[in-house]
Amino acid sequence: MATDEPSWYGEDSQVSQVRGRLFEAVCLTATSVGLVSVLVLLLYVARDAFRPFTGDPSWALTLPTFPVLGSITLVIPGWQLVFFVTLLLPITLLAVYYYRVDSPAGEVAYITTGLPIVGLLLAGSLFVIFAELFAVKAWFASVLSLAAAGAVIYGHRRLRSEAPLERLVLTVVVPIVFVLGVPPVSVARLVGLPKRVVSLQELILKLPYLPLPSLQLLSTLTLPVAAVAGWFVGQRRDSRTDGIRAAALVVAGGALGLLVEAVTGVAAPTWVIIYTVTAVPVAVYVEGIYRRNEGVSGLAFPVVLVGGTLFGVLTMRVLGFSGPASWLDWAYLTSAPNTTPELAGIYPALVGSVMILIVIIALTFPIGVGAALYLEEYAPSSGLAGKFVTLIEINIANLAGVPSVVYGLLGLGLFINRAHLPGGSVVVGGLTIGLLILPIIIISAQEAIDAVPDSLRQASYGMGATRWQTTRNVVLPEALPGIMTGTILGLGRAIGETAPLLLVGVAASVRLAPAGFFGKTGAMPRQIFAWAFEPKADFRYGVLAAGVVTLIAVLLVMNATAIIVRNKYQRDA
Repeated sequence: MATDEPSWYGEDSQVSQVRGRLFEAVCLTATSVGLVSVLVLLLYVARDAFRPFTGDPSWALTLPTFPVLGSITLVIPGWQLVFFVTLLLPITLLAVYYYRVDSPAGEVAYITTGLPIVGLLLAGSLFVIFAELFAVKAWFASVLSLAAAGAVIYGHRRLRSEAPLERLVLTVVVPIVFVLGVPPVSVARLVGLPKRVVSLQELILKLPYLPLPSLQLLSTLTLPVAAVAGWFVGQRRDSRTDGIRAAALVVAGGALGLLVEAVTGVAAPTWVIIYTVTAVPVAVYVEGIYRRNEGVSGLAFPVVLVGGTLFGVLTMRVLGFSGPASWLDWAYLTSAPNTTPELAGIYPALVGSVMILIVIIALTFPIGVGAALYLEEYAPSSGLAGKFVTLIEINIANLAGVPSVVYGLLGLGLFINRAHLPGGSVVVGGLTIGLLILPIIIISAQEAIDAVPDSLRQASYGMGATRWQTTRNVVLPEALPGIMTGTILGLGRAIGETAPLLLVGVAASVRLAPAGFFGKTGAMPRQIFAWAFEPKADFRYGVLAAGVVTLIAVLLVMNATAIIVRNKYQRDA
């Protein structure tokens, strides 16, 4: 029915739109200011770490400006011009093409560039582990012992499939007996027992002849990775034969290490490690790209990136140019701290951070995911028990916001004063920071588990599955992307914490990498904190900036890994 009365709906709508646009502009401005501020800070740090305006020769370029201001003179080193032509310009043109024309190729370019970086970082971690924690032969004996323990458990499952309790006991006891013996060496020495059951690992290490280190790594590192790669390719192509061929190719590539050592001089164990953790994942991903025939042009990006870098280096050598006098170089990553800035390095602190991360992962991932599974899938939701569970969840949420210095005091009182663990050791630092990020991992895992549609659970129950089978085969695989993302982001926070390390006695500067998990250690944030108060300016700006860039690079790689994992599983879903 028509009416002549005025309507205020249109004016209210216009006012609402103005407010919405104003709110959008304010949010965009605040976000832009924050991002630009962080970017400017990182550029300043990168400038101090790499010193990009050094190098020989350099040319002075005068740019005319307004008559009142005069002219601006820019000093451009020769290496910048070389790499602008050989590297920066080609990859910029490719990036614009991917953004404007072929977006799937852009994703392929991003992943194929990031995978080798992640693989090289993982290879570096393995080098550190084999150099500082235990030898290759100890790894070889441990893997063979665990494989034998797995064979015993599998055989029991085939022979006595109706005895799950026995199998549970074997799953816990057999690996301990095969790897550590009964009792473990540390316990036997502490108690002073004259005799103990020698482990299978110790028997293997006492053999008079063992294979070459390269063959040990080939059988215990490359072979399992080849089995996983072959299974993955076989599932993707729905062909068991293709999977077997892929696994055989991976093993054959690892065996080329002996030939590579004879031709290039690169040690065969080095080749096996780098090939297994870097080249194999990239090859499996590239095979999938060619099979789907989607975004294939993105594979040109890493080729142009590597080719442009090598061509730029060759051009500089031909022209006689020198690069920048960077603080961050290979010597910096492999040297110990020193009182002379030019000789200072971050290697012991880098090793300490890697070992602390190992302790954190071993502590937080199983406990955090297990707690989240219990709270979401098994904990009662009604009655007095339900209220108690709600209280626990509230306390977990509160613990996620507790300042890190409080966790440092907790680690000092709990692990050092009560448990009498050595102060400043790897295990104390890892346990303390593990407690710090444990609530974060529990909450992120709860959110990921809660996001699994309930219809999937009901469908599993309708097929006759038990709650545990539903949790293991349905809920956990669906929630895994969110769990992995939250865990990696939590580890990204853990690797940069300083206050807890200060309180548990982690050394400001150590000359040697920790020899074990109970040895004295340093850490990258603790070392950077110490450099910030050095009287020499080169420490406060150059050496410190190089450490900050190293730490940020590790964080960016971990965050990029989280994004790739999340996007992959979301796409599969």
